Amino acid sequence: MGKTPDFWVHDLDPVIFQITENIAVRWYGLAYVAGFLVAFAVFRLYWNRGKSVLSPPMQESLAMALILGVVLGGRLGYFLLYDFSQFITNPLIFFKVWEGGMASHGGFAGVAIAVLVVAKRVGVDPLKVGDLIVSVAPAGLLFGRIANFINGELWGKVTDIPWAVIFPDSAPAGTPLFLIPPRHPSQLYEALLEGLLLLIYMQWRFWSTGGRKQASAATVNPSARPGHLLGEFLVVYSLGRWIGELFREPDAALILGMNRGIFYSILSLVLGVALIVWIRRGRLTNARSR
Repeated sequence: MGKTPDFWVHDLDPVIFQITENIAVRWYGLAYVAGFLVAFAVFRLYWNRGKSVLSPPMQESLAMALILGVVLGGRLGYFLLYDFSQFITNPLIFFKVWEGGMASHGGFAGVAIAVLVVAKRVGVDPLKVGDLIVSVAPAGLLFGRIANFINGELWGKVTDIPWAVIFPDSAPAGTPLFLIPPRHPSQLYEALLEGLLLLIYMQWRFWSTGGRKQASAATVNPSARPGHLLGEFLVVYSLGRWIGELFREPDAALILGMNRGIFYSILSLVLGVALIVWIRRGRLTNARSR
């Protein structure tokens, strides 16, 4: 008989209930639904408190665009950023959503496109819309990372800390449990850093800067100008993701000696800093020159 593992063995079922062989209601899908429900409930609160440029009809126009942006951007981003060779070999794998594969940075790009399209259609400043979205986006990240943990995927590096978890899928099928090394539950670290803590920070910043209805490029307080909150989100998210990735097992080839999550977070960090600098200096200068 083999030795009994000293650590908790992950045995959570990612499926809530099965419908057909390839179709099921999963915790991961429910996480997306929960994220959108929380976001639009908070958007209604913003509108009722006079803190938003998005009326209920505008929110309805935005809803479908955001869903498509997150799903299509996240899915395409996964293959472009993490598994490009498989995508080129078999492009139809894009539609096998039941096999998993989403990238948060790809989702961000999809959301950005959705915001630009909807903002132009309804005639509002896309930076104000962006600020509203990032103030609630961490809720979706929180639920998504918890779903990653339930799925037993994206596990962390090997460790012997007391709260380490044995993920059976981290070893070849059939490997005895006592031979599978315990790992950091890095999904939960990221849920805390990218989700809960970031959500608290973004909500604090949103309400402390007066919301995104009256703010303009000429606002005296630079941090209240449209787009500044978006820049802050990119910076704080990138730092949280960077820390979380230090405990996570790389799931794709390294780039310049870094795992891909860290590499792409550096790019989003630079983008966030550049946006903040542009908002605080460049956009104000452009407003004065008009």
